[in-house]
Amino acid sequence: MDIKSKGGTQSIRRALHLLRLIAQNEDSGLSLQELTQLSGLERSTAHRVVACLMDENFVRKDAASKRYELGIDAMQIGFSAMHRIPIADELRPLAKRLCRLSDDTVFLVAQQGDHALCLAREHGDFPVRIFTIDAGEKRLMGIGAGGLALIAGYSDEEIAHIHARHTEEYEQAGLPLRTLMLKARQTRRNGYSEIVDGITQGVSGVGYAFSLSQITRVAISFGAINPRLDAARRKQMGELLARECKAWVQARQQAGA
Repeated sequence: MDIKSKGGTQSIRRALHLLRLIAQNEDSGLSLQELTQLSGLERSTAHRVVACLMDENFVRKDAASKRYELGIDAMQIGFSAMHRIPIADELRPLAKRLCRLSDDTVFLVAQQGDHALCLAREHGDFPVRIFTIDAGEKRLMGIGAGGLALIAGYSDEEIAHIHARHTEEYEQAGLPLRTLMLKARQTRRNGYSEIVDGITQGVSGVGYAFSLSQITRVAISFGAINPRLDAARRKQMGELLARECKAWVQARQQAGA
């Protein structure tokens, strides 16, 4: 996005850009210096725009840390749309198609700060169904196939920062930083994530992450019992998942969504 372009929409674009940056870093917040660096705006411009957003309650400044976070009106807009869950509505046909192709359980998650929020779960015809997470539940990125696919999109340095914010929870999940890094790197190499005995013993999964907008990233994953999702089938289903999701994104872009 060219936030420095001339025209009457320039200020709007700048404000939206800063809101996106703050939303992307909601778990840690952003200092004015970080906002300036990430946005590419002059410090005075960034300060003026974020001050306006604060006046309108779209941004708040934490009194202790002096870092900027989403304000109550930004949150309210999100809450107002939650009863529809438009992401789930849009992606449900793809999830159902993947169920038909695999006969397995399919999960749809969306990134929410450092977490992956489950938006939908669809069951295929295979008689053993997987219930590791349900719609409305969330877990840290990296825990579960969808969350691992999401966190693998970050650099090693960014993953280290995320892990540092939630070290105890990651350790409890059996994911010290070194293990999480190794899994993220393997995901990047393969083009899809793999887990075995992750959230639940005896359950395996594969996942693929992609973007719907500048700040909205989602992941879709398959889950099945270990004997059904062995190494050979994880590769087969991971490649199927990546191929189907890429085709869906391409069709969406061509349709101008």
